[in-house]
Order: sequence, then structure tokens, then C-alpha cells
Amino acid sequence: MIRQLAHLCFHTDRTVQMVAFYHELLGLPIKFTLTGDDGQTFGYYFECGQSTFIEIFDQAGAIKQWGGQLNPLAAGSRYQHFCLEVVGLQDYRASLEARGISVSPITVGMDGSRQAWISDPDDNAIELMEYTPVSLQLRRPA
Repeated sequence: MIRQLAHLCFHTDRTVQMVAFYHELLGLPIKFTLTGDDGQTFGYYFECGQSTFIEIFDQAGAIKQWGGQLNPLAAGSRYQHFCLEVVGLQDYRASLEARGISVSPITVGMDGSRQAWISDPDDNAIELMEYTPVSLQLRRPA
């Protein structure tokens, strides 16, 4: 069952400016960051209230961590996906498959959350995420 919109994801080649805009200018708290295997921070989660977030990834860092193609980023090409928070991901995944929707296997992301992926008819990526007790999104500030 879908609970709510969890986050919107953008890639950037201007990480410093994006972090300054969302954190310093808009005042959104940074909930957590993601660090690649090379020790470099490449992902930022900004709190938007009610366990919803804006997710910003340095494009080169994300590709280094997860693979893919480094493409020039132009206005309008930085949006990557949106994410729906789901309760009961295993059952929801099975119900989607029963309706003929192709769903990726469930995996656990770097943030400790369970996730699966689908696409809409225009091939827009949609992440389905179920928080777990160790999800970084749910951690209380230290």
C-alpha cells in the first residue's frame, strides 16, 4: 500500500551550489549524506517534513558508486526519479506483478531501506521504498 510521496531525486554537476541552495538559502535540514566506497560524499537528503525528502546526488559520484553513463546535464535533464513510501513492500510488489506490472527484485539500499523499481508508461523511473528499523530516513538526530 502506498503511504505517501517519499522523495524526489535530482542529479547535479554543481553539488556545492545545490547544497547551499537547499540547505543554506531554503533552510532545509540535511537529514543524512551518502558516502561512496572511495570515501567521498556524493548524496544529500534534505528534510521537507513528514518523512519526505529532496535527494541530491553528484552525478559523477553516483556513477562511480553504482555505474552508468556520465551525460552532460542540461536544464530539465537533472530529474532522476520519484519515490513512493510503501508499507508491506513484498505484498505490494506481488499485487503489482499480478496486474501485469514489471517490478524489480527487492533490494536494500545504502540508506538501509528496502526498495523495488517500476516505470510508468512514459518510462519514468519510480522507486518503491519501505523503511526499516535501520533506515537513515527515520534516525533521530544525535
